[in-house]
Amino acid sequence: MPLPKIPSKPATILATQDYPTAGATRPAGKSPAAKKVAAPVIEAALAEVAKPVRNAATKIKQVAALMVAKPAPVAAAPAAAPAVIKPAAKAKAPSAKVTPIKSVKQAEQPHPAKHKAVEVQLKSSASRAADQRGISKLFVLDTNVLMHDPSSLFRFEEHDVYLPMMTLEELDNHKKGMTEVARNARQVSRTLDALISNTDDDAIEQGILLSKLGNKDAKGRLFFQTRLQSADLPVGLPVGKADNQILAVVRSLEAEQEGRPVVLVSKDINMRIKARALGLPAEDYFNDHVLEDTDLLYSGIVQLPDDFWNKHGKDMESWQESKNGYSSTFYRVTGPFVPSMLVNQFIYLEPKNGEAPFYGQVKQINGKTAVLQTLRDFSHTKNNVWGVTARNREQNFALNLLMNPECDFVTLLGQAGTGKTLLALAAGLAQVLETKLYNEIIVTRVTVPVGEDIGFLPGTEEEKMSPWMGAFDDNLEVLNKSDSDGGEWGRAATQDLIRSRIKIKSLNFMRGRTFVNKFLIIDEAQNLTPKQVKTLVTRAGPGTKILCLGNIAQIDTPYLTEGSSGLTYVVDRFKGWSHSGHVTLARGERSRLADHASEVL
Repeated sequence: MPLPKIPSKPATILATQDYPTAGATRPAGKSPAAKKVAAPVIEAALAEVAKPVRNAATKIKQVAALMVAKPAPVAAAPAAAPAVIKPAAKAKAPSAKVTPIKSVKQAEQPHPAKHKAVEVQLKSSASRAADQRGISKLFVLDTNVLMHDPSSLFRFEEHDVYLPMMTLEELDNHKKGMTEVARNARQVSRTLDALISNTDDDAIEQGILLSKLGNKDAKGRLFFQTRLQSADLPVGLPVGKADNQILAVVRSLEAEQEGRPVVLVSKDINMRIKARALGLPAEDYFNDHVLEDTDLLYSGIVQLPDDFWNKHGKDMESWQESKNGYSSTFYRVTGPFVPSMLVNQFIYLEPKNGEAPFYGQVKQINGKTAVLQTLRDFSHTKNNVWGVTARNREQNFALNLLMNPECDFVTLLGQAGTGKTLLALAAGLAQVLETKLYNEIIVTRVTVPVGEDIGFLPGTEEEKMSPWMGAFDDNLEVLNKSDSDGGEWGRAATQDLIRSRIKIKSLNFMRGRTFVNKFLIIDEAQNLTPKQVKTLVTRAGPGTKILCLGNIAQIDTPYLTEGSSGLTYVVDRFKGWSHSGHVTLARGERSRLADHASEVL
């Protein structure tokens, strides 16, 4: 069967195990069960290997003594020989067994695995036991949970929520100011006031229905601390400290409500450690996590099975269309693999028998029928974008999204040096200065320092933001050097023209703005909260394209994790929308030094 042919560069293509194969929901070797089992299995294997090594000398002596005391017949010699040699052979086994495991892991996870924190169990043992028995739990909320997520009261489904009096006292202490924490504290106070209004004292004692305000998912009740509860804490803990008073309330509730699990929920790590040290169940508030395991994050790319065309080629239709100045081929296929696809997801098939590879994008899905479109090959010099060509498969996918005017929202993830900023800036310059599709480029980012803050910066808004935009200055210099025809004066004039079309804005002044026909680049988006991402994306007016770039392995904001980052949130929410796309760049192209540093550091 004829396959669509797209020019490619096999030398720059990654290994096939970098992406999930057909029918798999996650890459091989990354399931939670495998993570839990891997460590005990390796330890047991090493123990079995080390046991013969420790007893090797003893076994050899015993065998030698038996041979001296009772000579064995000739037929038994082959059986006796392995008994002496076997411990020595096992003594070399650790290096032979452990090394292949490490090499396979490195092949499957080329970059991010080395920087990822160890996964921990989110729920406490008491909470997991209650889930197995189907018992409703009582969650005692710490103040920081309410100030972190004002809607957390309604996130516990059928379980009840208990608020100690000290939690309300701390809410009152944090309500003043213009910070986000103060705004959240005031919002929680207004919510509690709405819940408690028109309620009798007896109803407060029996618990207030959390669904009173229309939150149908919250089927539990809200309880307040209405009387003094005393509990014995270890001698030496300061009684006046708020954390210790909340711990005392949890211990008192455990004594009062025997048989019902009482769980403390806190964002404070030290608070949870103290609770566990006192034998009290405690867990983190993880309802704001988009994904429990970031390995499940949508990558935007999937590898087709080798027999894809055999199973999906029956009654296949193909036609050609010219869009945006270039012609592309479309295929309508039907088969079992189609329901697992998403709109605007990139697909590829690289046969091992020497046939031409296929690179495409899913444009429509209707049941088990999908329309696939071939890609424009940006690795070829004739299709360069402002002098930049794709160096690998993922960069080609990214440029197809960046140069597609029908794609309004693009997210690019990747390690340092994968080319996120360079590709975005080159695509912006090409569409602002060459095709005139957008009026100007607007660049913004979160001003979170890596080290100590150097203080206030002088000048206007752009002058204050310029030190944070060093990455864009570096990439502009690279893009400007590619123009060698105009000489030094020509490059200087081009640079002035480029500078006039690029505006650097601060996130602090984005509220209420509307961008029309702009190319908006949000750099270091992994440091944004989901609320901040919503604020930025909703600034888009007619004809505006928004790009979110980031690396979730380099989060500098102290209260965000890979699972709760705004970039993770927006990638998960926008997947499958016909006017958005996402690509995870997997190969570094900055330099061999940067690639090696990403792997070993």
